[in-house]
Amino acid sequence: MMAKIKKIKERKIMDTLTHIKNLERPSANIDVILDTDAYNEIDDQFAIAYMFANRQKLNIKAIYAAPFHNGKSSGPKDGMEKSYEEIIKVISMIGGAEGTKVFKGSNQYLKNETSPEISPAAEHFADLAGRYSPENPLYAVAIGAITNIASAILMKPEIIENIVIVWLGGNSLHWNDTKEFNLYQDVAAARVIFGCGAPLVQLPCAGVVSAFTVSEAELEKWLLGKNKISDYLAQNTIEEASSYAKGSPWTRVIWDVTAVAWLIDGRFFGERLEKSPIPEYDGHYAYDGSRHFIKYIYHVNRDALVGDLFGKLAALN
Repeated sequence: MMAKIKKIKERKIMDTLTHIKNLERPSANIDVILDTDAYNEIDDQFAIAYMFANRQKLNIKAIYAAPFHNGKSSGPKDGMEKSYEEIIKVISMIGGAEGTKVFKGSNQYLKNETSPEISPAAEHFADLAGRYSPENPLYAVAIGAITNIASAILMKPEIIENIVIVWLGGNSLHWNDTKEFNLYQDVAAARVIFGCGAPLVQLPCAGVVSAFTVSEAELEKWLLGKNKISDYLAQNTIEEASSYAKGSPWTRVIWDVTAVAWLIDGRFFGERLEKSPIPEYDGHYAYDGSRHFIKYIYHVNRDALVGDLFGKLAALN
């Protein structure tokens, strides 16, 4: 495996013009996969449903279950298994989604930055991405620990020219640390993603997409009673938020939606090019001005995106 990571570091990244072009939002229909720790919270389910609500633009090739570990799982493997079951449950409520390919991801996080975690998801992505090109890339939307995608890159480094990664991970560049759930679960995988040279769109959590919240009144007015999946999403969110709000007013962040939304409409975000930061193991970013560009999201137009999300979810069969 040491030879493979050396290949990533020494490989000549695609020419700068192509790299920057692939950081622009696609205007045509595209092929996409979703990598999600769906059982972790209630917002991954919104993201899955929103992806299917945009099937006129997004050709969904597969959904991968990502590992996670918090109070809802006994460890990364249990989190991945529960996420796999949750993905199946969610797509069963959406008309026409039943035949979607779903793959189990890694049982654990990367042990280091050179050794992939082999899983059905990583193997599928490595093989699938090999069929694309810089002119016609495969889009990987990731909304959990990015172990599966990083593992595929370590397995097959040449795919970095054929993909665009859209990842909800890390905190904003002005935040005081990078101890965000998706990034800090697997810093080694984040370092592979930020360092390999693949076109990367980063949607930071604290300080940026943390603004993307919904309220109980909005969920009740715009989603409840519309269809099976809308009921599930609204009820899940209201139940969870009410359990910790304990009678106080609340809004609930559903930031995972934003990673899918970046592919849909430029009205939803403020964005700019930044040199790729380096996630360090001490919970901070380091910087090197010689690194390649990423697309950095610095603002979310909350009301425009909520309106699009609720309207499309309510229209699902």
